[in-house]
Amino acid sequence: MHITARVPATSANLGPGFDCFGLALELRSEVTMHVGAPFSITIEGEGYSRYARDGRNLIYRTILSFFERVGRQPPSFALTSRNRIPATGGLGSSSAAIVGALLVANVAAGRPMDADGLLALAAELEGHADNVAPALLGGLVVVVGDHDGRPITVSLPVPAELSAVVFVPSFSMPTRRARQLLPNMVPRRDAVFNAGRTALLVAALQAGRPELLRIATQDRLHQPYRSRMFPAMPTVIEAALEAGACGACLSGAGSALLALATERHTQIGEAMQRAAGSRGVRGRWFAADIARSGAVVEAS
Repeated sequence: MHITARVPATSANLGPGFDCFGLALELRSEVTMHVGAPFSITIEGEGYSRYARDGRNLIYRTILSFFERVGRQPPSFALTSRNRIPATGGLGSSSAAIVGALLVANVAAGRPMDADGLLALAAELEGHADNVAPALLGGLVVVVGDHDGRPITVSLPVPAELSAVVFVPSFSMPTRRARQLLPNMVPRRDAVFNAGRTALLVAALQAGRPELLRIATQDRLHQPYRSRMFPAMPTVIEAALEAGACGACLSGAGSALLALATERHTQIGEAMQRAAGSRGVRGRWFAADIARSGAVVEAS
């Protein structure tokens, strides 16, 4: 039996929504579990040379964690990973691997875990529910933890005309290092600034007013500190806005940058690339629709 999961890329935070907003993008990586086959791991696509092909592989370890959690012995299996999500950071490549692994393992085990259980386990293993929630559910998701740390999610509408332009620098920003740059305390004015922008972001999307995203994607809690690892970030964001983006921000912990737009996608992508190049940063850009549906899994 071959079980394949297709999981969208994700962009977390969206500027002010630190650790609580996540957006799914229509760029999908695939995880295939070949049940009953002798052990092997085949990796194709983005970052193929950087991923382990033995017991250290994240997908493999996640599948074993799933079977341990449900109290069952895993079958023999081989893996194929087709990576379409850039591995340099900020677009949920690790989340896609974990979500894909859990989905194929759940099918192989006879679906003992429901959607809520899969989300909770994915958030526990990945450590960032704002990435795994949109990967599983699609669209724009607000996610917070309850008193036990279990994720609570609400899906929000995204205007149909809105899509994404993503600039992917050639360097990585490790999430752990990016978090170490953040202060333990922030000024009250910055907290109030972000609270207002977060509320405006929700209101702008609910009201179908993408022109408000220029202000609604502004941030003072994490982007200014993380710009120490990416000094060109403000320049590239400003270039996206000047080229016609409705809003722009760091994607997750970086290094990818996300622009939201209704038109002029090519001009925005090229402007971001030029601005980065003027600061000595190489990279590439691509346009992507919002993934209105989340991860899918099928067996054959």
